Amino acid sequence: MQQLQAFKFELRPDGQQERQMRCFASSCRFVFNKALALQKERYEQGEKKLGYAGLCKLLTEWRNGPETRWLADAPTHPLQQTLKDLERAYANFFAKRADFPRFKKKDQSDSFRYPDPKQIKLDRGNSRIFLPKLGWLRYCNSREVLGMVKNITVSQSNGKWFVSIQTGREVEPSIPQGGAI
Repeated sequence: MQQLQAFKFELRPDGQQERQMRCFASSCRFVFNKALALQKERYEQGEKKLGYAGLCKLLTEWRNGPETRWLADAPTHPLQQTLKDLERAYANFFAKRADFPRFKKKDQSDSFRYPDPKQIKLDRGNSRIFLPKLGWLRYCNSREVLGMVKNITVSQSNGKWFVSIQTGREVEPSIPQGGAI
């Protein structure tokens, strides 16, 4: 049976990496808010909402556009994950599991996610992790990471940066012990 588990560690970026992470988080927030504004505008005009694929096409235009060329500095996968997050928020709203998606505010739950484990390298022995466009980052290695890396989420909280490493590993299914009640 496949078991997913997350391990959270404090990051120790240098000054340049910290500036880049702020930029990446801002880019993800910008993409989320721009896509949400577009979806709201389409809804008010009576049009259907764009799906994830349509939003990804627009993301390519935004990254190559003259006004938002700075989006190209951020990795593509975290920006696409932001659009998936918006898609999930809409699905939850229409399934009556959540309120309508809200615009993201600066410095509140700033985060971005790398979904592709092939792009991530974890050097457990030297307590460092490689992330695209950031390079090698040091982290406080307080425990062993078990399993194969599935994805990485970088987040900021109280002025500190953290990395959450989601892993998957095979475990034996637990067999309930029969007992008298």
